[in-house]
Amino acid sequence: MRAVLRKSLSGWKTNRRVTAVSDFEFTDLGDGHFALRGDLSFDTVEQILRAGKELFAGQTNIEVDLSGVEKTDSAGLALLLEWIAWSANSGKDIRFAEMPAKILAIAQTTEVDGWLQRSYSSSSKS
Repeated sequence: MRAVLRKSLSGWKTNRRVTAVSDFEFTDLGDGHFALRGDLSFDTVEQILRAGKELFAGQTNIEVDLSGVEKTDSAGLALLLEWIAWSANSGKDIRFAEMPAKILAIAQTTEVDGWLQRSYSSSSKS
């Protein structure tokens, strides 16, 4: 089953696990694989965190493809670190594919890149 979470200006719209957002799209690709597109920033991370709780429920091994992330900032890094801590505390495994280069740069500057390195599974994207 493919689920897409989106948010509209009027709030979350859900229809068969499909919800609409103007700034990001979070898709359940099945078998613990997810794709995040659009903005991963101060404006969206709170909504993405809530969406992730819903999408990740019942999953043990999680992989989030970040290749569709177009805009990110330090709040995006904070969200990924939150997911890493959550997964460690709940006995789950989370991996990130196609980590945005900006996230890695912020992580290196703030000296938390070691935490991310254990959780990303392919080369960073520019």
